[in-house]
Amino acid sequence: MPGAARRVALISSSFAPYVGGVETHVDRVAHALRDTGWTAEVWTVDRGEGLGVVEQDGVRVRYLPTPLPARSAGAMMRFARQGPPARRAWADAYREFRPAVLNIQCFGPNGLYAEALARRVGAPLVVTSHGETLADDRGVFHRSRRMRAGLRRAIAAAAAVTAPSQYVLDDLRRAYGLAPAEGRIVRNGVDPIPLGEPMQLPAGRYVLGVGRLGRMKGFDLLIEAFADAGLDPGVELVIGGDGPEAGALEALAAARGVAHRVRLLGRLDPAEVAQLMAGALSVVVPSRAESFGIVALEAWRAATALVMTNRGGAVEFVHDGSDALLVDPLDRQALVEALRRVTADDALRTRLAAAGHARVGEFGWPSVARSYAAVFDELVDADARAEA
Repeated sequence: MPGAARRVALISSSFAPYVGGVETHVDRVAHALRDTGWTAEVWTVDRGEGLGVVEQDGVRVRYLPTPLPARSAGAMMRFARQGPPARRAWADAYREFRPAVLNIQCFGPNGLYAEALARRVGAPLVVTSHGETLADDRGVFHRSRRMRAGLRRAIAAAAAVTAPSQYVLDDLRRAYGLAPAEGRIVRNGVDPIPLGEPMQLPAGRYVLGVGRLGRMKGFDLLIEAFADAGLDPGVELVIGGDGPEAGALEALAAARGVAHRVRLLGRLDPAEVAQLMAGALSVVVPSRAESFGIVALEAWRAATALVMTNRGGAVEFVHDGSDALLVDPLDRQALVEALRRVTADDALRTRLAAAGHARVGEFGWPSVARSYAAVFDELVDADARAEA
């Protein structure tokens, strides 16, 4: 197939101006694919901003409407009005760009529209799950029969399915119909250290947790373990991020008598996260489940010792005792012991940090893009052979 036809629509559940893991992943992959011979457009959900079609650093981004029907009479009437023009907008996007492959990135309303479009136009569909069925505090896939059915339908129709870990693929097999022999792992990547204005770091020694303050991230487990660990009084616990559990975490720290040693910093930009990690004794990831664990890569990038949850996909690339301490955060005593070890043993921290830092190069965006390009190449080459 001619190189000009190697076009892929990365159909993302969310994108800039919103900030998060899938937004960063899709943006970096879209840019890095250019060096593989593929041209990418990002198609994402219009949340009412009416941004239309924009160019962002040489990548075209289309914000497309994705209305869904609901049970109330008023909602059904709105969908009757909004549905046809939305379908036309998706058809227009396909006609204007002519992608050889449609790649759903994180299944949501975007996935429902992309699957329907792939069915209409006959384009190969690639479904990329980021663990949205596992790590969703709001429980969308538990509440929405439409979303569950749509994901199963997309997986059944997909020419390929990818995920960042075997852990995610196993969930798709268990609950969404992915066949045992299907599915390919495409790891996540990490940026170089981001630049930013110097920030005021905590004055003393601290361990650091970073992430959305939701139940799945397990910061309540970390506060409990920190309170039980009896660490040197000069060691603080610093938590960066915002989310629905911020107030509950503050209350928990107060109830456990460690409020004066626990600091919740709120939302941080990437440069602030990097600076805090570089100054920490350790980065601790106490998640009840992690589909992959990008924070692990960020800790390694900062050359900081890592304590990582063993619940989820991180066990597939993190090596216990070598480049991190793997721990079950639901085992309070195990997490307590990990905190004690990593804060008291300078040699251990130095060894873990050096081993992790040496591995960051494995997770560059060019490598991630090449993995996607290999999947896309197989599909378009198979189509070319079928047409010959």
